[in-house]
Amino acid sequence: MPFELTLIPPGGINVPEGTTSEHDGWPKGVWDVRGYTSDKDAVLKRLRRVEGQVRGLQRMVEDDEYCIDVLTQIAAATKALQAVSLGLLDEHLKHCVAQALAQGGEGADAKVREASDAIARLVRS
Repeated sequence: MPFELTLIPPGGINVPEGTTSEHDGWPKGVWDVRGYTSDKDAVLKRLRRVEGQVRGLQRMVEDDEYCIDVLTQIAAATKALQAVSLGLLDEHLKHCVAQALAQGGEGADAKVREASDAIARLVRS
């Protein structure tokens, strides 16, 4: 899945003065496009595949399949979700965090902290 990096041009983004979003007081429009937006269809396809795997797991349990076989399929579904998570994290770093760093200030610190917390959650899972 190819990823592109879009940086804020020097001087920032031109937006109407006084408009803000819910994201750390950044100007409206800065966060309206998510980092994964360009690959949204691929992300959704992968999530639907995981959804199918989970439905398959439910059927396996309903059919009293062998425990090890169920565990093997759980591991596969977990791995698939981890792959989606890593892709979203990569996009977040390239898009949201890169924009925040280009702008600087407390917003940048908050975005880095937010990304670090997300990484910590992924590592613990």
